[in-house]
Amino acid sequence: MSAGGRLRFPHLPDWLIYAAIVAALVLAALGRRENADAPPAPPPLSSEEGKLLPSASTFAPQVVVKVSADPSGPMSGTAFSIGGKGVWLTARHVVAGCSRVALMEAPGKAAAAKVFQAPDNAPATDVAVLTTEGGAPPLLLAANGGLRIGERGFHPGFPQDRAGEVTTRLLGRQTLEFRARGLMGRRAARSESVLSWAEAGRTGGLRGDLAGLSGAPVLDARGQVVGVTLAEAPRRGRLYAAPFDAIRQALHEAGIAPQPPPSPHDQISVDNYGRVADDLRRDLSVAQVVCLDGW
Repeated sequence: MSAGGRLRFPHLPDWLIYAAIVAALVLAALGRRENADAPPAPPPLSSEEGKLLPSASTFAPQVVVKVSADPSGPMSGTAFSIGGKGVWLTARHVVAGCSRVALMEAPGKAAAAKVFQAPDNAPATDVAVLTTEGGAPPLLLAANGGLRIGERGFHPGFPQDRAGEVTTRLLGRQTLEFRARGLMGRRAARSESVLSWAEAGRTGGLRGDLAGLSGAPVLDARGQVVGVTLAEAPRRGRLYAAPFDAIRQALHEAGIAPQPPPSPHDQISVDNYGRVADDLRRDLSVAQVVCLDGW
């Protein structure tokens, strides 16, 4: 310390100061680019994280989502294989009232699909079973139960009519009320128990809503199907999916037993889910489903 009581610091060279400023600017630019396509930040983790997902309840919070069920124009969504002989699942509202349904095999090439019509007295769910002549490698359906709050989900599909994927985090159960306008302008509303997921990441460059992702599988970290993507609430950063119970019910009504894949799929993480999604689309295990009535 000097006689005057002041601290003296060594003088830094000008080149070192300039280098520090340049490094800070580069890091800031990289941070902006990395987050350019990021979704809204998910809510903070609650004390429920890690706990087993509770059973469905009539007291679950309710959310209203409007979906289009008017086949007067072209519609598209996502479907995925659960049987190598040509059995698929998708969201029912994607193919509701459509007389010509097809799965896209390549640009300009499609395979006709039939929609299984559930009995009139069957409980309403937004899961539909499709069948085609020939099929694709099936995805493995997870055993019922075992999901935990905060668990990661991965949604590979065709948002905005192009290949893309989203990763989410499980928040819990909600009651989803569908309000749709169908044929002849008729309005319909129904409710069902769904899984609520908070969006945590998506394909780079994919902005805006996720129209076209309806029907996509929700995969866990083991690559197993734990739900079917049904709808989104863009402003809230939420995706809603049919739970395993709805999948099992749809298959039971169709008299179909899912066919397990010959080998397990890759483990999925936030680092590789884009590559895994590309592989699934390339194998047509995940395919775009379209209604051709308006074409």
